[in-house]
Amino acid sequence: MTDTAQANKAFYPTRTATSATAIGVVAVVLWSCLALLTTLTEGIPPFELLALSFGVAFLASLFVIGLRGAAGFQAWRQPLSVWTVGFVGIFAYHALYFFALKAAPAAEASLLAYLWPLLIVLLSALLAGSRLRWRQLAGALLGLAGTAFIMLQRSQAEVATLPVAGYLAALGCALVWSTYSVVNRRFSEVPSSIIGGICGLVALAGMICHLAFEATVRPDLSQWAAIVGLGLGPVGLAFFAWDHATKHGSLPMLGALSYLAPLISTVLLIAVGKSHASPMLILPAVLIIVGAVIATSRSR
Repeated sequence: MTDTAQANKAFYPTRTATSATAIGVVAVVLWSCLALLTTLTEGIPPFELLALSFGVAFLASLFVIGLRGAAGFQAWRQPLSVWTVGFVGIFAYHALYFFALKAAPAAEASLLAYLWPLLIVLLSALLAGSRLRWRQLAGALLGLAGTAFIMLQRSQAEVATLPVAGYLAALGCALVWSTYSVVNRRFSEVPSSIIGGICGLVALAGMICHLAFEATVRPDLSQWAAIVGLGLGPVGLAFFAWDHATKHGSLPMLGALSYLAPLISTVLLIAVGKSHASPMLILPAVLIIVGAVIATSRSR
């Protein structure tokens, strides 16, 4: 093999990983709107919201994939393990996330849920069999410190009303999504168009759970607008982009870049009056983000 051929072989995989990571940023930006759009659906039960938003995502994906004709759906012929990992990861994450934002203050729950980027860094190192470096451990400790500040910012008089269930659901989000994102790497040969089918399964499961456990609430016009926005963006296009990024991009870099989401998300919630810009809310955000930067930095 000539020197030029060897250089091309080394360069193109790197370029592919870089472009895939950049595509992952699209998902991160869209997820920045997730908490805000979810708060705009106030009054809609969690499973009903799950079913409606993913139903929108499913219908949109059918239209886009259908433009290619029958060939567009060939990628849906995959082993059961592929469908199971995708369904469990996406369904469990959003069921927990929507519940968390209904049961706890939006900004606090959102910050807790966004511990998943740091967990991606740690899990990707552990599953790769490599030893955790001090930077990763220091980043994890800072992330935990940020979490502790969120829990402790309430006064003693508010302890009795502490939304423990909402906080636990938000932490469950972080664990589920980080695990899914790392495990999804094993299916790098599976086209991302399969996400359209998984969105359909999530919508169906959400509707079954809604009919079993919740009372139906008819959305008004503004709530429908938020639901459609969720289905097209944070729970639609974002998953196609994230699926491609986690299969072909740099997981540690995606973990670091993903911390743009809680920062933008918190700013958006404050901007529309859904949260207050208190120092005790900004401080944990800074700690968690700094922890991610340290965990994903490289020594010279």
